[in-house]
Amino acid sequence: MIAEPELLKLLGEIESFRVERTISVDKTDKFAQAICAFANDMAASGLPGYLLIGADDKTGTPSGLQVTDQLLQNLASLASNGNILPAPALIAYRMTLSSGLGEIAVVEVRPSTLPPVRYKGQAWIRRGPAKGIANEAEETILIERRT
Repeated sequence: MIAEPELLKLLGEIESFRVERTISVDKTDKFAQAICAFANDMAASGLPGYLLIGADDKTGTPSGLQVTDQLLQNLASLASNGNILPAPALIAYRMTLSSGLGEIAVVEVRPSTLPPVRYKGQAWIRRGPAKGIANEAEETILIERRT
């Protein structure tokens, strides 16, 4: 799990190949695409990716979200509902900000050892701060990385 100082650092920086922020709580496709992209780790960083729900995507400012158990269950189920294959290693949890500005739902995704990971048949990757569908050359790179 990420510590609050590191979370605050990620909130204060621009989005990157490791971080996606959103205030939306019900964009299942968007969440699954981000999880898939983090699992594919196109940058080959070997580091986890973070989907941060409850923070403005442009500024990182907390939205005051109160994270529910249902939201965390929905996020965690994205790893096992059969739409993302092979299933990624992830954990979903609540971080309560000590500043009193609310909570952040954190989905921490580990890089896959079996890329490419696909959501509904498409391999999603992050190209810096943006995500997109991998082209053939990018999929080849992911396949060559398998351990």
